[in-house]
Amino acid sequence: MKFPAWVPAILAGLLLLLGSVFVVSEGQAAIVLNLGKVVRTDIGPGLHFKLPLIESARVFDRRLQVLSAEPERYLTSEKKDVSVDFFAIGKIENVRDFYRATGGDESIAAQRLAPIIKDALRNEINARTLQEVVSGDRAKVLAAQLVSINKGAAVLGVKIFDIRIKRIDLPTGGEVIGQVYRRMSAQRKQVASQLRAEGEELSQKIQSEADRQRAVIAAEAERDAQKLRGEGDAEAARLYAEAANRDPGFYAFQRSLEAYRAAFAGGDSVIVLERDDPFLQYMRSDR
Repeated sequence: MKFPAWVPAILAGLLLLLGSVFVVSEGQAAIVLNLGKVVRTDIGPGLHFKLPLIESARVFDRRLQVLSAEPERYLTSEKKDVSVDFFAIGKIENVRDFYRATGGDESIAAQRLAPIIKDALRNEINARTLQEVVSGDRAKVLAAQLVSINKGAAVLGVKIFDIRIKRIDLPTGGEVIGQVYRRMSAQRKQVASQLRAEGEELSQKIQSEADRQRAVIAAEAERDAQKLRGEGDAEAARLYAEAANRDPGFYAFQRSLEAYRAAFAGGDSVIVLERDDPFLQYMRSDR
């Protein structure tokens, strides 16, 4: 049985059509190669066409990627050894440069980026003390080097957006670790002493203010008491004078009774007087 001549032609046309269509998804970019030469680049998401058999398409992921590297050992400004584990966040910025530099292999890009980042990290750690590296702000360690890192990464068509230090390990020897712990302990003790001193100062200030207010209140109370006593004495003197003017005899009798009461207030007092002493006049007669 013979097939019609148009059947192979249709099959060949379908194959050519399938070979001329490629799809770029969201977050991807593509380049078109014509016999191995880049003829079109930075092709965005959508349905695209190319010449079958002659042109080929390479699609790359342009989303953010995490680049991990093996921990690296560095020396601080004090010539002390530390092991630093880090990762970088970046993406393909220029698809043409990325393909030309790496052949489209992301592992090659990671291998070439790692030394660039490690050199920048070495420059920062070499300029810092062990205390600054361990207890400082890790985000600032590579912030100053990010521009120079991207200059090297641009050759690979890659842009680095952030670099983070995951872990900093001290040497296994106990000397450096002991020094770091002792320094940290001294810092905490210094902070505690400062807080105690500030608390003592505040306590003394509050106590001084309370003592001052107590002295002021006591002085004001004594002043008011003196004033009231003066007013009372003046009123008493006025009343005595008024009573004396109205009935001098009764006034003298009243004053004598007060004198008796004051003289014999203890109950066991003994007073030796002459019989005709004026002090006893009201005891001798009721007139």
